[in-house]
Amino acid sequence: MRIVAPRRVLRFALQWSQYLLFAGGAAMLGYSSFALADALYFQRQGRLQLQQAVTDREAGLPGTHQTAVLHRTHTLPPPAVPGIIGRIEISRLGLEVIVAEGVDSRTLRRAAGHIPGTALPGQLGNIGISGHRDTFFRPLRDVRRNDEIKLITPAGEFRYRVASTRVVEPQDVGVLDPGEGESLTLVTCYPFYYVGPAPGRFIVRAERVL
Repeated sequence: MRIVAPRRVLRFALQWSQYLLFAGGAAMLGYSSFALADALYFQRQGRLQLQQAVTDREAGLPGTHQTAVLHRTHTLPPPAVPGIIGRIEISRLGLEVIVAEGVDSRTLRRAAGHIPGTALPGQLGNIGISGHRDTFFRPLRDVRRNDEIKLITPAGEFRYRVASTRVVEPQDVGVLDPGEGESLTLVTCYPFYYVGPAPGRFIVRAERVL
């Protein structure tokens, strides 16, 4: 049995399908623009706040932290800038991004995220920092052994040297084990150009340079 719809009904359905597709596309474009603008604004504000905290520390203002006090200590006072850990830089890769506390979707949309429960700069242990492979941590695809990583914080500047890279399963949380000394682990999804949720995790392990 063949069903023939009136031409007027077909035109009406086609017209509204076009409207819906256009509206959906506009909404997606609008959200993408908002997310980009929000991330840029957060990064800019984070840099300004961090710079002010560093300036205050260097001026010796009350309430700021001294790097010497933090060297190889086990505990740290609260961050001078609430929610912001510092700024991570890898000069050779052109990577520079503010690091905020947490790894929820909102934080990782705006910054790299410090993994809760891992060490903080200046503490003995392993600092875990996560970032998206298609935004802030995209340059990590070209990272090499011995690359220098700088972590600038309100408490001072900490330097690390890349010791190794590897790919692990998402459930392999052993990469965040404290180990000995002071280390830094960067985590992002892998492969870098995979379409959809990536199946692996790319791990960069670096050791503190004194």
